Parts: sequence; structure tokens; C-alpha cells
Amino acid sequence: MFIDIYTHIFPGDFFQQMAKAAPRLENIGKRMQAVKMIHDLDVRFRLMDEFGDYGHVISLPNPPLEDITEPEVGANLARVANDAMAELVRKHPDRFPAFVAALAMHDMDATMDELHRAIRDLGARGVQIFTNIAGEPLDIPKFQPVFDAMAEYDLPIWMHPARAATMADYASEERSRFEMWWCFGWPYETSVAMARLVFSGLFDRHPNIKIITHHMGGMIPFFDGRIGPGMDVLGGRTTDEDYSEVLSSLKRPHIDYFKMFYADTAMFGTHIGIECGLKFFGMDQVVFSTDCPFAPVKETFESIDRLELEEADKKKLFGGNAARLMKLDID
Repeated sequence: MFIDIYTHIFPGDFFQQMAKAAPRLENIGKRMQAVKMIHDLDVRFRLMDEFGDYGHVISLPNPPLEDITEPEVGANLARVANDAMAELVRKHPDRFPAFVAALAMHDMDATMDELHRAIRDLGARGVQIFTNIAGEPLDIPKFQPVFDAMAEYDLPIWMHPARAATMADYASEERSRFEMWWCFGWPYETSVAMARLVFSGLFDRHPNIKIITHHMGGMIPFFDGRIGPGMDVLGGRTTDEDYSEVLSSLKRPHIDYFKMFYADTAMFGTHIGIECGLKFFGMDQVVFSTDCPFAPVKETFESIDRLELEEADKKKLFGGNAARLMKLDID
């Protein structure tokens, strides 16, 4: 089976409940309604049939629940989504080999309750978090229980970028223009979140933790010189904060930790970005993803074919790595 590890869905009547409960949803609802595959299973299945034995690991798309709801409402919507995705996996195991649990992380007690329920009771094969939680970075102490728990379960965290047009490109403006918040903002978000987790010592505390970064690790593979030797002098450019002990506090060279993340092939059908990511992360750390239904499926398959990989590497990329991460018994 081809395992597409990062696809998105609004299961059941989740979207209707979200739209009713989230007054801050704004105009994203109109866009989502126009993407039929995100809520219409017949449309999705017709596409999937074009590629043979092809399974979708399903998760919620943007927006993060923390950005559009109050804590109690967000926690309830996460439960609704997880129940509905679990039901889809139960009904259609040949289509949906697994789902990724949604979390609403405004209230960490409720977050952890839902994390444990989704994995233990519903069979989720991991959880999805966003690169910031309502503007707060992932490396602050209050969010660490999620990382602790997933390291204990030995199941992956899917990390999705989150940045909106309200985050301006320049200090003189109020909003980002020309959708730069998405085009360059999302890779930046991913890269900064990865760096914050590295420099906060996450991988020393949990050396076997599994974090899947969307869109091939953002900017990281393409800027390995800046994050490697460029950051060897961390603190040398800063006068108002002391970073002199950050690198020495880590057990390994900092570049090694960036290569401990996993990355997916959701690169909008370009083979150049995938090739670069494979060289940086290595074949065992990359998983197949199209970002369906927001990015092209056929072109993503074709972009990987252009790499002319060995058959053993194709098997890893198209399903073996994903099955290993999620502990699935799939041929």
C-alpha cells in the first residue's frame, strides 16, 4: 500500500459544528466548502482509485482550534473530530489505515485527557500539533507534557505550520500581502519551531521522539549551512541576551538534532525540494505525503518517480517508513 501520511479531512459533520461553534472562523469556511474532497468521501475515493492500493492517513486541516475557539469549545471539537476520524478508519480500513488525533491546546489538562483517550480508546496513531499555540512557542514548559507523553507512547507527532495573514511582512503594515504569510511564512514557522525544540534540549530529554515536519522540514534542508556552521557562533550576533552556553549544553552537535526530525514529501509536485530533503534527512527519515486535498497527488507521485530511487528506497518512502513510525502491519 502507498501510505500518504499527511492528508486532511473534515470528518462527518465536524465542519458544521466548527462553523457554528467558532465565530472567529471568518472566511476560511468559504474556501473549505469549495474543496469538495475535504468533506465528500465519494470525491476522495474516486481520486484514490486512480493510484491503486493507496491509503490516506487523515488529520484535520488548518485552522488550529486554539486560534478560533475558546478552551471548552475547542476541547469539545477535538473530541468530535477524533470520534469521527476513528469511525472512518473503522469503516474504511482499506482507505484510511490510520488517523492523527486533533488536540486543542489552550487547556493542557483537557489536552492531555484527549491525547490519552484518542490513543488508548480510539486507536489514533499519533497527534497533530501546530508550530505555535495561539502565538506561544512549543518549547515553553506548559506544552512539554505532550512531548513527554508521545515519547512514552513511541508514536509520532505531526507538526503543521500555522501562520495567518494577520502576521504582517513588515512592521509598517497590518497584514501580510500576496499570501506571503503562507508561501514563505509557513516554511519559516516550521523552521523556527524545529530550532526552538532543538535548542531547548528536547532531543536530549527524548532521544527517540518522532516528530514529522510538514513540507519537508520547512527551510531547514535548504539552509543547512546557516543552521550548521552558521550557528556554530550562536550568540555572536546578539548583545542583549546571553546564548554562550546553549550549544555546550547539548550532548551532540546541534546540526545532528535537526536530522532527527522526520519530513514529508508534500512539496507541491516538485522533485528538486524532495531530492534536497532526502539528502539532508536521509531515506529512513522521509515519509510520503501529498497534502491532499490541497496539493497535487499525481504530480507528487511523478516527482518521486523522477528521482529514480532504488526499489528498496521506494518501498521505504512510499509506505515502509510510515508503517514503522505508526506501528502498522501493512504490506
